[in-house]
Amino acid sequence: MAKYYFPAIFDPGADGSEGFTVTFPDLPGCITEGSDMADALHMAKDALAGFLFGMEEDNEEIPSPSNPDNSKLPPGAFVSIIEIWTDYVREEIENKAIKKTLTIPKWLNDAAEKESINFSQLLQYAIKERLGIVSKQ
Repeated sequence: MAKYYFPAIFDPGADGSEGFTVTFPDLPGCITEGSDMADALHMAKDALAGFLFGMEEDNEEIPSPSNPDNSKLPPGAFVSIIEIWTDYVREEIENKAIKKTLTIPKWLNDAAEKESINFSQLLQYAIKERLGIVSKQ
């Protein structure tokens, strides 16, 4: 399983609001924000998971995480280690349902509905059979 730990900088900014901007020093461009601590932590995990999943999909080299003690922090900011598993992201994406529009003759639709045929299930079964796929559910 692809499990990663990266330091994230939580910066409350200078406007006095409860929100945080979250950046990852080792991953330029991986940035998010949250309206409060819980939201910022959730968004940090989501941003890191998506960013690293994209890097894996593009066969990019994922850098080693830096030592959080070496992070340069703005006033009021702090570092937290964020843990993610890209395998869970991949599984979620691969199993996401995709809506397809299809066309069949009315008489066939009527007959299938009369027999309570689940069109989506039948189409999945037929495609798997045609492709010789037996293991994926």
